[in-house]
Amino acid sequence: MENYSVDKIRNVGIFGHGGEGKTMITEAMLYTAGVIDRMGRDGETVSDYDEEEKKRSQSISMAVAPLTWKNTKINFVDAPGDFDFAGEVVEAMALVDSALIVVGAISGPIVGTEKMMSMCKKANKPRMIVVNQMDKENANFDKVVSEIRAKFGSSAVPIMIPIMQGTTFAGYVDIVAMDAKMFDAKGGEKKVEIPGDMQDAAQSIREELVEAAAAVDEELMMKFFDGEELTAEEVITALATGIEQGEITPICATAATVPAGVVTLLNNVVNYMPSADKAVIPAVKDAKTGEAVELKADGKFAARVIKTVADPFKGKITIMRVYSGKITKDFSAHNPNKGETEKSGAVYVLRGKDTLDTDAITAGDIGAMAKLQYTETGDTLCDGAAPVQFEDLTFAAPCISLAVSAKKQGEEDKVFSGLRRLMEEDPTIDIEKNAETSDVLLRGLGEKHLDVTCAKLKNKFKVEAVLADPRIPYRETIRSSAEAEGKHKKQSGGAGQFGVVQMRFEPLHDEEKEYEFVNAIVGGVVPKEFIPAVEKGLVEAMKKGVLAGYPMIGVKATLYDGKYHPVDSKEVAFKSAARLSFKAACAKASPVLTEPVYSFEIHVPDDNMGDVMGDMSRRRGRVLGMQPHPDGGQVISAEAPLSEMFKYATDLRSMTQGRGSFTMELVRYEDVPQDIAKKIIENAKIEEEEDD
Repeated sequence: MENYSVDKIRNVGIFGHGGEGKTMITEAMLYTAGVIDRMGRDGETVSDYDEEEKKRSQSISMAVAPLTWKNTKINFVDAPGDFDFAGEVVEAMALVDSALIVVGAISGPIVGTEKMMSMCKKANKPRMIVVNQMDKENANFDKVVSEIRAKFGSSAVPIMIPIMQGTTFAGYVDIVAMDAKMFDAKGGEKKVEIPGDMQDAAQSIREELVEAAAAVDEELMMKFFDGEELTAEEVITALATGIEQGEITPICATAATVPAGVVTLLNNVVNYMPSADKAVIPAVKDAKTGEAVELKADGKFAARVIKTVADPFKGKITIMRVYSGKITKDFSAHNPNKGETEKSGAVYVLRGKDTLDTDAITAGDIGAMAKLQYTETGDTLCDGAAPVQFEDLTFAAPCISLAVSAKKQGEEDKVFSGLRRLMEEDPTIDIEKNAETSDVLLRGLGEKHLDVTCAKLKNKFKVEAVLADPRIPYRETIRSSAEAEGKHKKQSGGAGQFGVVQMRFEPLHDEEKEYEFVNAIVGGVVPKEFIPAVEKGLVEAMKKGVLAGYPMIGVKATLYDGKYHPVDSKEVAFKSAARLSFKAACAKASPVLTEPVYSFEIHVPDDNMGDVMGDMSRRRGRVLGMQPHPDGGQVISAEAPLSEMFKYATDLRSMTQGRGSFTMELVRYEDVPQDIAKKIIENAKIEEEEDD
């Protein structure tokens, strides 16, 4: 594919709430630009190519879709709208320099719109709002614009007004040029006069648009206040400046499935979205000194790795954004994060799943390499003679965990090997083994996220995994003191086994220790060489408590008396005696079941405070306090038992229409209420009987 200079490249993300037509807008622009000869539907599109995307008819992964328009290369990056795939949105936002935020012409600005506008603002990304689905019945551009401006302020300004013929999106009035265009059957545009009944509205909006544009330039502002007419070129230039500075958010309209308004959208991207040479470059430092570095397009090669794709046929594909210099197939890039140099290899331009050969990836462009050995998402690739390092990408921490296992016995290694490959592709999933329950936990951003991960495992690596609710790592402890004798005596001809211990068990008040063993033997009633065996027996016994077989902790065990035989006493006898003493004494020492309690920091909108706090109470949780969040809403501090919170990510999204988020951290163990403990103990006994 042809290379373009940095000023002729636009990197534009397509963001918004799910179901508003982001992928169809991408498809329509590829079709309009002549890249594809027909538009796909329902998962059969350039940017939705994964098997799960086809099956679910929704975007799951971000996808790059480059095209050329008016001698400009535009790298569109289609991002998912489902909150379970927020990691893909983070990667897409890191790749691009500006954003199209898609809003439904019926639904208006909803949760995804709010999140994407906020994300763009934090990342200093210029944005344009696209009101899509204007071909749908009940589409209402004016209503949606009013809602947008009510939410995001008067800086959001229409640059076009749809011309509707009944329910048909037939054309539009160009507010900048103050003319009108009608669509033909193929989405082309023909210039016409502004309809008489729209002239007053168009003039009113133009005055507001011109004032917003003039505000970014003192000379234009003076000209505006002096009553002089600004030319279309002056308005376009000023608008581009205002958009680049984040002071203006233009609003336009499309009906992507027709397609209609797409030619204008492409023109708007070229005219108003900043070129790659005006990009906000992420923080970068000298890899040797740690000092800040300023990159230049014509400098040494430096690129930031944004995404890794695990392809079972092509191997690992590494997607990067080049900020300085260029990389060719003959260049060996250095990875300062790993301290390694990657072998040279072919460089590509991606378009959906297709890899397009190119001789180089130049500054400002997005490209890919295959089969890099060391490089991971977030790493830097650069010239070894001038090593630099970009700041790390920041992803949301996993907030839901389910137990994962192989569907077929004997395929455990294949499942976990495949999941580790998928972790390279998706930094928002994680695997960990719980040492107490032996469950392998697959962690992610939501139930759908984990379901899709398992589906990818099957599609890409031909192995199936099953998900289940994880077992709670309950523990047992004692609340009073008790003593018991443990006696092990065995005689079966020849040498026998003999050991007797008298032990006292009491609660241990040192939270940093799981147990404490005290040797209080005097007079050698238990020889010192058998004391370690007593402690070993105790440790083994504590792995299964006396109530439900969960680990016993918080116990102080004192060995104060015992007996031995000069011939028959052995280590194994005293280990067994210690276990018997443990079981007998702890059963009398008020044993209790304890459960893990986590602290939660929950960010919710003001309107959902009551629902979230009431729900927390129903989960046996305690609200500890609340405080305002810098981005709006409130942060609720609470504590709740883990057993009540496994599906909280899904439930919180439901309660807050996707606006809520939370973090969690283990704080301590507390006694399980008696009625709940009784059921847990009964279930444990049933399971034990079934195993026997």
